Amino acid sequence: MTTVTSPLAGRAIGLAAVPDPVFSGAMVGPGTAIDPVREPHAAVSPVDGVVVSLHPHAFVVVDGDGHGVLTHLGIDTVQLNGEGFDLLVNKGDTVSRGQEIVRWDPSAVEEAGKSPVCPVVALEATADALAELREDGDIKAGDTLFVWQ
Repeated sequence: MTTVTSPLAGRAIGLAAVPDPVFSGAMVGPGTAIDPVREPHAAVSPVDGVVVSLHPHAFVVVDGDGHGVLTHLGIDTVQLNGEGFDLLVNKGDTVSRGQEIVRWDPSAVEEAGKSPVCPVVALEATADALAELREDGDIKAGDTLFVWQ
């Protein structure tokens, strides 16, 4: 069982509210989404594990049970070519829950015409594998988003 915590402060809105059909349709996997606070801050690791994928706009951390958690910073932010994102770790690094991974500014993403909404997805999971799923309400970085059973 893995507790997945929020990589960001903001408001939980659920995957269905993500303005991208790949995420809102849970094609990448089940999970939730955060509408982040509009100030520069760092997205943190949602689990203890290894950074297996790292891009300015997205990262995946795999925990000791083999559960991969994707944090995607905004929608269509790959088109920003890393502008406004600062990587704080390297692919292959072992990280702790709450450790800063990427520094970014959701306001700048919004000003560039992209959605700052951040899906947090359990990769290769089924919807019924997740419990205590947060899909609404204010949330702080480190608060529980879901439990992967």
